Amino acid sequence: MTNELLGIIKNVAVTFGLSPGNVASFVEVETGGKGFSVDGKITIQFEPAWFKKQAPFAPSGLWSVNKVDVQVKEWTAFNDAFAKNPTAAMLSTSIGLGQIMGFHYKRLGYNTVGEMWDDAKKGLDRQIWQLCKCISTDIKLKSCLLAGDWDGVATLFNGAGYKALAAKYGREPYNISMAKAAKKYATL
Repeated sequence: MTNELLGIIKNVAVTFGLSPGNVASFVEVETGGKGFSVDGKITIQFEPAWFKKQAPFAPSGLWSVNKVDVQVKEWTAFNDAFAKNPTAAMLSTSIGLGQIMGFHYKRLGYNTVGEMWDDAKKGLDRQIWQLCKCISTDIKLKSCLLAGDWDGVATLFNGAGYKALAAKYGREPYNISMAKAAKKYATL
């Protein structure tokens, strides 16, 4: 993680009453510290199942065959969905470093999902702000993060099946990765 990003995390986390070290641990493990792809576009993950809920009568298309974690394919699917229903597409996509779903726009204090997207596109500082706002508006998540309850954080952010998913893909579970990262950022 860059010193610039660590500085942003430290400044923003404190304004939300969060531990900068624990937020840095969360960012490193959950996001990889990247809010923009190499071409400068905001990082997204389009969720076809959510789009189907938001726009149940949208015709099938490229949006319905999305492949996770490949930004070119994410954007292809998103753009196809956006052409069919712009608001539903933005609501159904997680954006930026924190990968916060668009349907959380009101929780973050925005009037529209488009405002949330526009703000996240401004820079990593705004994406960290959105992440800290998201954490601080969920009392359970905030409490787990402050306590360093990494299983609680991983469960609340990723769902109860996060360990099984990690095993399926041969990855270290998020809770273990975040506990290791917390030691690294303990003095932040």
